[in-house]
Amino acid sequence: MPAHPASPRGALHTAAARRDTALWLAARGYPVHPLAPGTKTPAPNCAHCHADRHPATECPCIPRGRWCHGFHAATTDPARVGHWWQQEPEFGIGVSCGPAGLVVLDIDRHPAPLPDRQRLLPGIPIDDRVDLTGLSNGFHTLALLAAHRGRPDPAEDDSTLRVRTPSGGLHLWYRAPLGGPAFRSSSGSGSRTALAWQVDVRATGGYIVAPTTRTAQGTYEALPGARTPAPLPLWLAAELTRTGHARLPRPASGPTAPQETPTAPQAAPGAPGPTRAPGGRPRRGSDAQRILAPLLDAVRDCARTPSGAAFSDKLNRAAFTAGGLAAGGHLTEAECTGLLTEAADAARPAQSRRNRLIIDSALRAGSNRPIHPEGRS
Repeated sequence: MPAHPASPRGALHTAAARRDTALWLAARGYPVHPLAPGTKTPAPNCAHCHADRHPATECPCIPRGRWCHGFHAATTDPARVGHWWQQEPEFGIGVSCGPAGLVVLDIDRHPAPLPDRQRLLPGIPIDDRVDLTGLSNGFHTLALLAAHRGRPDPAEDDSTLRVRTPSGGLHLWYRAPLGGPAFRSSSGSGSRTALAWQVDVRATGGYIVAPTTRTAQGTYEALPGARTPAPLPLWLAAELTRTGHARLPRPASGPTAPQETPTAPQAAPGAPGPTRAPGGRPRRGSDAQRILAPLLDAVRDCARTPSGAAFSDKLNRAAFTAGGLAAGGHLTEAECTGLLTEAADAARPAQSRRNRLIIDSALRAGSNRPIHPEGRS
């Protein structure tokens, strides 16, 4: 976040701080849009669009630089951002999470009756013998999830941007994995897709309130620590995938995710399947091997460089591709896991547990995009 000469708390209440923060975010590729003064909701549409109720894709105002339709109008154009906050200095700041490549955990602390224990961590049974005395909000359920997985409490993660909300909640800002799945937004009190009770997910299809935004309840304030979002921890990416938040892979500015190709005609009954050597390895020259082999070689080559070789990104890409090949029926999941584990442990033998977390998460993500390699070059 940009620095201001005034005291930190006093600076949060100035129009200059909000304008500078909006411009700072836009300059770093985070599309911003105005929030109505004193609220955390998007600035209202113009009178014509409010009455017409047309979809954002057909709105004539957005191409003209207006803020109709909330986060659909979000932009990184500094001239447009500066003009908006010049017109209304009291605007708050919203960030469109999907285009920004953000996944934000919104931890609530709302007074509410405790739901059935099986809804506290969807998909994770909580034995009746577990004492839930004192559990009352999202801070507790997220800490419980982290403890269940043997991980540190994300609410204490000062390596990423953390924003305190006026109601006593917390926003944890993370960068979504490059080339991995896009994650959908959800409500922690939802009966379908949810990560944990009173822990909302702000991602594709949603927006997050940025620091310096002032509402009737107070101001959103960045906590001490990092001022930029850190990469989404692998175990949290795996949890979001497990709980149904994963969507199609995001476009990446770095190594790109494999592109889906048209499904090939099914072979006639009795026709031979993919050619494999003993032990499950695709024979050299097979389509699956042609696609996967160079990615595995790139992972193994990281053994030559102890650090700075982008090992995690290379392993993530190889596992994502392997997941697509498995979903397309060209390899089994066990074969993929074996090939990936062998390559990863050859490069980074001292971190086999972390290697497996990367592999498992990316395999699951890649399985959402079946790959049919016939005809690929």
